[in-house]
Amino acid sequence: MCTGKCAKCTADLLFPLGLLAVVGNILLFFPNGEVWRTEEVTEKIWFFPGVIGAGLLAFLPASIMRAAGLEGSCCANRCGMMLSMLMSVLGVAGALYCMIISAVGLQDGPLCDTGDGIFIYPFLNSTTEESYLFNQTSWAVCVRPQNVAMWNVVLFSILLIIGTLEAVLLLAQVVNGLIGCLCGTCMNKNQHTQME
Repeated sequence: MCTGKCAKCTADLLFPLGLLAVVGNILLFFPNGEVWRTEEVTEKIWFFPGVIGAGLLAFLPASIMRAAGLEGSCCANRCGMMLSMLMSVLGVAGALYCMIISAVGLQDGPLCDTGDGIFIYPFLNSTTEESYLFNQTSWAVCVRPQNVAMWNVVLFSILLIIGTLEAVLLLAQVVNGLIGCLCGTCMNKNQHTQME
């Protein structure tokens, strides 16, 4: 397969993944679909792992990859592939950022009211042998917002999965970009054969 077409396919996969990450991050701000004050929202959400890490830092390399994969584009050449490779490294950093923040968000658990009107992290320093992630009955300790533990676990898990998928795709593009930079995109070869 042509390195340019491979770059375009990777970009076409990154755009919807990045969009899902942005939506997932925004949903984290509204536990159980309700609006809460800033100090009542889990702190890790404010690091914007889906918006910045898996969103913006995935859209930038995807745009360059798409341009490098389009026939007749000014970027469908070795320089375009080198640029897509460098931007993919930036995208990998963003995906890793999303993965780390999501993993920490899962580990620490949500910020919630346990019934006394004070918002705390009830699962943060849990001394039990079993993590709250695998003990759904312990999620009932959070009274407000309702279902906040499930909300955080599901959405942070989705962000973790998206970050992992993006990291794999972007690492593959780093290799593809290196090959395209060294060997060419084969777009120009197709154009030359059509001209003859």
